[in-house]
Amino acid sequence: MLGSTNIIAFVPIKDSDKARAFYEGVLGLKFVKEDGFALVLEANGIMIRAVKMKEVTPAQFTVLGWQVSDIENVVKALAKKGVRFEIFGLLPQDELGIWIAPTGDKVAWCKDPDGNILSLSQHV
Repeated sequence: MLGSTNIIAFVPIKDSDKARAFYEGVLGLKFVKEDGFALVLEANGIMIRAVKMKEVTPAQFTVLGWQVSDIENVVKALAKKGVRFEIFGLLPQDELGIWIAPTGDKVAWCKDPDGNILSLSQHV
């Protein structure tokens, strides 16, 4: 039933100006509109609604993630734009902050201005 429909992703934000600067200016998502309730962005055909909240308590897990084909280069490019990749200390991560799973998949995590955890992943 829903397998053939588009997904809409949601992420809570407190400051739409900071969120727009990050998601559009740093990550390169396309700004669609600001509708009073959310900052609406688009990532490769997927709608992301950055929902305006009075307060944001970030989840302790990834809330949005992007699958990339060359994680090392994407991490380096985002780091040059000021994105800091998290080292959690639970899993062995390389100097870029990339964890390599036993399957060979690679994952790196960063945070948005509200502290929401985002991920980049490259799958084998």
